[in-house]
Amino acid sequence: MTNEKLTIGIILGSTRQGRVSPQVGEWVKGIADKRGDAEYEIVDIADFKLPFLGEGTGEEPGLKAWAEKISSLDGYVFIAQEYNHSITGALKNAIDSAYKEWNNKAAGIVSYGSTGGARAAEHLRGILAELQVADVRNHPTLSLFTDFENFSEFKPAELHNENVNGMLDQVIAWSTALKSIR
Repeated sequence: MTNEKLTIGIILGSTRQGRVSPQVGEWVKGIADKRGDAEYEIVDIADFKLPFLGEGTGEEPGLKAWAEKISSLDGYVFIAQEYNHSITGALKNAIDSAYKEWNNKAAGIVSYGSTGGARAAEHLRGILAELQVADVRNHPTLSLFTDFENFSEFKPAELHNENVNGMLDQVIAWSTALKSIR
């Protein structure tokens, strides 16, 4: 195995107008970049213009680019917002638009919502298991009531920094281990 750094994608799970996932993703990336243990990058599913699964020709350029991006990553951090007690349709569609590209990698989840996005994270864990993605235990949960001003400006409590670092410790450890079997 080489000594090159892992590449971890921070996947923004929403495409809706006025979304706050870019703020949360940049915050996670800021914490992650200070660690120096991997290369971290924001992966915005909105940039890929994915068709809904089963629609389109299957030859859309975004599908190929998406599969290549997911394949190029050694692990993931999902920014998962809770909509109607689950993940967004856009995130589910993006996940379903690839399969083998996800296999034998690790993922962390940073969720937010009225209950910290806990229900969305639980749904995401089941989906990731089916894709042979090992999700880590540490899970920062952000409240729309206490970590966002007017539900739109992200102002996280200081305690979340430690939670993010704990999650990243696990993502790096598991991503390193799983790279040996890919």
